[in-house]
Amino acid sequence: MGADPRFYERLGPLTAGNLAARIGARCDGDPNAPVADVAEPAAAAAGALVFLTRAPAEPVSAPGVVVIAPEAVAAQIDAAAILIHDAPRAAFARAAALLVVLRLHEGAELIATSAQIDPSARIAPGVIIGPGAEIGAHAEIGPGAVIGPGVVIGAHTRIGARAAVQCALVGQHCDISAGAVVGEAGFGLAYEAGAIVTLPHLGRALVEDEVTIGANSTIDRGMLRDTVLGQGCRIDNLCHIAHNVTVGHHAVMAAFAGVSGSVDIGPGAQFGGRVGIADHLSIGAGARLAADAAVMRDVPAGETWAGSPAQPLKSFMRETAWLRRQSGRKAKKSGPGEGGA
Repeated sequence: MGADPRFYERLGPLTAGNLAARIGARCDGDPNAPVADVAEPAAAAAGALVFLTRAPAEPVSAPGVVVIAPEAVAAQIDAAAILIHDAPRAAFARAAALLVVLRLHEGAELIATSAQIDPSARIAPGVIIGPGAEIGAHAEIGPGAVIGPGVVIGAHTRIGARAAVQCALVGQHCDISAGAVVGEAGFGLAYEAGAIVTLPHLGRALVEDEVTIGANSTIDRGMLRDTVLGQGCRIDNLCHIAHNVTVGHHAVMAAFAGVSGSVDIGPGAQFGGRVGIADHLSIGAGARLAADAAVMRDVPAGETWAGSPAQPLKSFMRETAWLRRQSGRKAKKSGPGEGGA
């Protein structure tokens, strides 16, 4: 799947040769191969640009154009053309910016004429609604909220004051509280010759039915795929969910939870306050994470973990008890009035 045209405009097509010249890459294969979109390798169609950060372990077939590093050239990659660059992630980011851009609000009116708003929806003063957006029956959009181009807000969903929603499809009976931001770009960086290049975020944020997102929480859109909040999730105030995260149905997060990119959270998982999750991890269905847990490895389904770094609760309690005993022994050895100035 490429960039959703409801949220992104295509600037191309360009040819592989032209694109290589503009990003400083070497082009192997057909320099006239057209490039008009960006995608992940698994979802790429003809004419899509993809990148591989390392040589694949198995042969890869990509109908479009692939950006790779020189050390991956020997890999078996079947593509229309291959763009070879020493910093493939940075090269891909610069190439993507030549192919796809975010759609913007058009004209001076606050509510675009092409927006589709159900007559029963309630729109407060100061609301901005972009072109092609859809507002469902009995939806409520609070004062100063911003609904981006192409965004869909389902029936009976409430968007709080000054909330911002873009690149997102929001289901029915959802509640997005004041100041929340859904569908903003995430934090993805690449490095090239000592400079920092911001990676493109050309995916979406999908919010399924009956989801609650607390005040001032942020849900980043995906980088090349979707960030997904499953049905019935409850996200407290001041939480952050990064790009490409999938949250299973009826998962719960207390305030200040932070989830790094590409984490998979199973249905019914429960997070205490200030839980932090490192990137590319899996949190199993029904897992429970105690407040302040710092999770740095996968958590199996149904288990309860605590601590920093987080570990199974029984191990954490044994470790805590041992430390308490050790500190007690040290205090006894010092005796009253001893042990320091």
